[in-house]
Amino acid sequence: MNHRILHIGVGNFCRAHLADYTQDAGGWSVTGVSLRSAGVRNGLRAQHYDYGLAIQGQGVKPITVFDEVLVAPEDPQAVLKQIASPDVHIVSITVTEKGYHLTADNQLDVADPLIASDLAGKTLRTVIGFLAYGLAARSKPVTVLSCDNRVSNGDVLEAAVVAFAQAAGLPLDLSQITFPNSMVDRITPATTQDLRALTGDAMAVPSEPFREWVIEDRFAAPRPDWPDVQFAQDVAPHETRKLRMLNAAHSMLAYAGSLAGHTYVHEAVCDPDLRENARALMMEAAQTLTPEMQEIAPDYADALIARFDNPHINHSLRQIAMDGTQKLPYRMLDSIRALKSMGQPAPVLSDGVRSWIRFCRHEVGAGRLLQDPMGDKVARIIGAGAADDALLALMGARDLATPILE
Repeated sequence: MNHRILHIGVGNFCRAHLADYTQDAGGWSVTGVSLRSAGVRNGLRAQHYDYGLAIQGQGVKPITVFDEVLVAPEDPQAVLKQIASPDVHIVSITVTEKGYHLTADNQLDVADPLIASDLAGKTLRTVIGFLAYGLAARSKPVTVLSCDNRVSNGDVLEAAVVAFAQAAGLPLDLSQITFPNSMVDRITPATTQDLRALTGDAMAVPSEPFREWVIEDRFAAPRPDWPDVQFAQDVAPHETRKLRMLNAAHSMLAYAGSLAGHTYVHEAVCDPDLRENARALMMEAAQTLTPEMQEIAPDYADALIARFDNPHINHSLRQIAMDGTQKLPYRMLDSIRALKSMGQPAPVLSDGVRSWIRFCRHEVGAGRLLQDPMGDKVARIIGAGAADDALLALMGARDLATPILE
């Protein structure tokens, strides 16, 4: 039997990470799903679903694992059929934080218009709706693997799918389905016209040489023999290290760096003050990690600064700055809350959150739309002249007004 992965969300990160590992494993194919537009499908289909992964310093690596890309709005039933297909052993997803449609306390937001529409039996539009309906139709075991930057991403995804299924009256046999947690890491910028021209590949994806993947060893069905993947009983220490150090520093650089007039991460981290703040933020957050992770934190921080320094990876600050209300809770606010419970100050992390507030106020003042699912709410709060704690309240963090705003 053919072994396939169905991957929902075929953006650059999926094509630089899961697809790259699966290429190295051999013996498996990947069927992609785009939940929105046909652009990626059209581009890949024009070149038989093959493309080049431009790994800085290593050249262009051919990626040939995709066999097809489905576009959900064109044929939702085809997507459901693939989720239920017995030769699909893994359904993996990369949809970013807002694609989960969660409340501030990580519960499925049944009042969200898209979720409500899916529950009402209209044409499916969300990954949660597709998973619930597709999994309910399966007869074989399957692993649902989140590849998103969320705390306990597998657990959160499972809770959302189960909540949707219960609300929709769908039968899910959870004895046949697992949702392992995972931690993914590879800096993957947007593709540029220069790269397309250089490679002659319209679908080329740029990436750094570094890659990391830690997955909870809880698979319900066969999986590829992915090289270099660390299978662990507990992903949380690795996941927390990455989110609270790498991703938090990225967000701080995105907001403070944009305000300072920088465009890319490597430009921002060359600013002496921002460089110092980035490393200080990492070490402040490291106090909240497990003892094992605290021990490696200094070397990890140095390695991250070196990765950020890479002038060949044009990672846009504004790309990172998107969806702040979804990202900051687990990138910065969880660390501040943990330090507060330990009786420890969090001056650098607090300033990181304030940089988000300053960025939002600057963007609204300039008449630009915030790229955030709560962008309209943020703009209304700022337009009404409300205090900064109202912005914290959007993320369920009014309790952190002290120390953040003191």
